[in-house]
Amino acid sequence: MKFCWTTIQVSNMEKSLAFYTEVLGLKIVRKMSPNPDMEIAFLAEGETQVELMFNRKNQDIHFGKDISMGFIVDSIDGFMDAMKDKGIDLLEGPFQPNPFIKFIYIQDPDGMKIQLVENIEPAS
Repeated sequence: MKFCWTTIQVSNMEKSLAFYTEVLGLKIVRKMSPNPDMEIAFLAEGETQVELMFNRKNQDIHFGKDISMGFIVDSIDGFMDAMKDKGIDLLEGPFQPNPFIKFIYIQDPDGMKIQLVENIEPAS
């Protein structure tokens, strides 16, 4: 079995696309509109994709507080500087539970918790 994507319902496709492409650096793989009330976009950087689904008839979006999506970044400190420039608030962190990993949490425009992880190579 191979994991292929996570679907996220969004309340504003343009804001969500801007967040996932401009902030997280994902690329739009494909977009479609199966009917006049629905827009779907698949985004990826690598193999696993994020599917954003906008439905004009479903604007009641809620995410549980105990779920998050994780993305690897080159530098947590560099990412936090870039977030400040874009006006994105830090939700939690930074945390460094051991010398080899550092992470923070932010939220997407609809409140989905996003974990950003820096894997730190051991000194040789």
